[in-house]
Amino acid sequence: MDNRPVGTRQARDLLRVAFGPSIVALVIIAAVVLLQLLIANSDMTGAFGAIASMWLGVHQVPVSIGGRELGVMPLLPMLLMVYGTARTTAAALAPNASWFVVRWVVASALGGPLLIAAIALAVIHDASSVLTELQTPGALRAFGGVVAVHLAGALIGVARRMQRRLARLPGVPAWLPESIRAGLTGVLALCGLSGVIAVGSLVVHWGTMHDQFTITDSMFGQFSLSLLSALYIPNVIVGTAAVAVGSSVHVGLATFSSFTVLGGDVPPVPVLAALPTPPLGAVWVALLIVAAASAVAVGQQCSRRPEPLPAAAAKVLVAAVVAAVIMALLGYAGGGRLGNFGDVGVDQATFGPAIVLWFVAVGFLTVAMAGGISRVRRPRPVATAPRPQPDAESQTRPVILGPRPSDPEPAESEPADREELEPDEGYDDPLPADDEEPVADVAPPPMVPREPRAVDLDDDPEAHFITDDDSGVDWPGPTSGESRRPAD
Repeated sequence: MDNRPVGTRQARDLLRVAFGPSIVALVIIAAVVLLQLLIANSDMTGAFGAIASMWLGVHQVPVSIGGRELGVMPLLPMLLMVYGTARTTAAALAPNASWFVVRWVVASALGGPLLIAAIALAVIHDASSVLTELQTPGALRAFGGVVAVHLAGALIGVARRMQRRLARLPGVPAWLPESIRAGLTGVLALCGLSGVIAVGSLVVHWGTMHDQFTITDSMFGQFSLSLLSALYIPNVIVGTAAVAVGSSVHVGLATFSSFTVLGGDVPPVPVLAALPTPPLGAVWVALLIVAAASAVAVGQQCSRRPEPLPAAAAKVLVAAVVAAVIMALLGYAGGGRLGNFGDVGVDQATFGPAIVLWFVAVGFLTVAMAGGISRVRRPRPVATAPRPQPDAESQTRPVILGPRPSDPEPAESEPADREELEPDEGYDDPLPADDEEPVADVAPPPMVPREPRAVDLDDDPEAHFITDDDSGVDWPGPTSGESRRPAD
């Protein structure tokens, strides 16, 4: 249990979110750069400029060396940076944290990297005065790339930690979390199957990959080529996914699609040996299977909880749009200008729409076949007994607003037990009618109090006294010597 004050813990969490992933990336980049310089037996001039340039390159900021722009940056470091930011952001938040704390955490996730980006730009500008071939990237492009990468990671961390609260927001459909999960499943399925196709293509073009490794004779050079190829594996997977859904990939003048291949100069990177060579033959059939299988995975996820037809269609459509947006962003981040080879990337005009078309068509068909569409059952009317109609006599009977003279006055309180009543409490049990039969286990009627006898206030109480003269009885009286006192 952490016994430190709350303010100390929160400050430590904010510092970890702000500088944790960026410092780890800087340490790894510095180790690689210094190792490269030591092996190349070079001095440390411009080492800080190289470290700063590579850190900005992790955020997809182009690097310009000698007038040639390297805009095709590897996707693997960027994905690791997004993952690190999302993890630290989620660790700094509690599921019941207030939105004020959430805003502070997101601001910390953006503020720390922006500070490091400003320092990196200053270091590159200072190093460019010594290394004239190194050029300072544009500030707007640098800050924009840093904000985009860390904002994506922060939003993913917030959504991961507070997904239940976000799902209960007003106006959010109940099926929206399942739809987003289905879209992410489609992205993973498409990238995974495309990776299998890329590995198979590398095996088929093993000779071409071996020839590209022979451009250097040193073991360290071949190790560097292997590391560079590993960093560019996500770029190749995204390009394979674009070809699988019917779009195209271009590397300078070379164009690759499911139906046509136009050759051209390809950079000597071993992982690019997976690019197809003409003629394609029946390879396009396997690529169409990849797209269809990914769409089936989306449909299966959407059919886990049956919904009515409009909700089921909207769920599939939202999943397809989410998957298309994610893949389009990955395609944009993995492309750019590659020196003299020209532009490298996917055809953005057809990549996203092709994914939406595949996932909507095949995904909705899968939902319909898997029972993901439920029928709306209308409530059946319940049969009720008809109410008895009042007779003519009861309708013409006058309404008595007060109690009837013949009705007994209600008792103020009914005793709980009849046996506990004393005989002199003034209650009489009413007699049952002659034509009624006694019913077993029926509560007895309430006891009616006896009407009190009317008292005549004008009656003289002396009239009820009895005297000797009135009764005619010889009562023993006083002696002859005693005088008789008059009656009171």
